[in-house]
Amino acid sequence: MPASDLTRLTISWTKETDLELRSYLGSQGMKKGALSRFIEDAVRWRLFDQTVIAIKARNADTDPETLTEMIDSTMRDVRRERAKKRRAAAAKP
Repeated sequence: MPASDLTRLTISWTKETDLELRSYLGSQGMKKGALSRFIEDAVRWRLFDQTVIAIKARNADTDPETLTEMIDSTMRDVRRERAKKRRAAAAKP
């Protein structure tokens, strides 16, 4: 990743958490940059988890059959669009 795509952060957390994480990363043989990659990965997973929780809450009162139909319809649309893009890319010289 180019340096221009990176953002520097200052974070504060307990010494205990810092030592536990650095010990863990060291035990996994991780080197320079591992801490940043670990934190970025953790943030991405947390954002994904929060998105899933919000979607589940939003759809909690939706009839399961209706929800399944909505998912199936959306999946068909996405697959159709991807197939169009693949055909278009294959047709280009």
